[in-house]
Amino acid sequence: MSEQPAPADTARQQLDPAAADAVRAYAARTRANADQFAAVMEDIATNGLPSVEECTPWEELREQHLARLAAQRPAVA
Repeated sequence: MSEQPAPADTARQQLDPAAADAVRAYAARTRANADQFAAVMEDIATNGLPSVEECTPWEELREQHLARLAAQRPAVA
C-alpha cells in the first residue's frame, strides 16, 4: 500500500453494509490479537521469560495448529 494519501478529487467507492460489517469485524479481531500480543510482550519485559518447564514445545503447538486447520477444511474424496 502506498504511504501517500489518496488525491482529494477522487471519490471513494462505498462498501455495501455486509462488506463494511465484515471489515469492521476483521479490524476488531486484528486489534484484539495485537492487544493480546502486546500484553504478552509487556509481561515478558516486566517479569522476564518463563521457565522452560512452563513452556509448550513448538512441535506440539505446530501439531495442534495443523489439527485445527484440518478440522476446518472439508474432507476431499
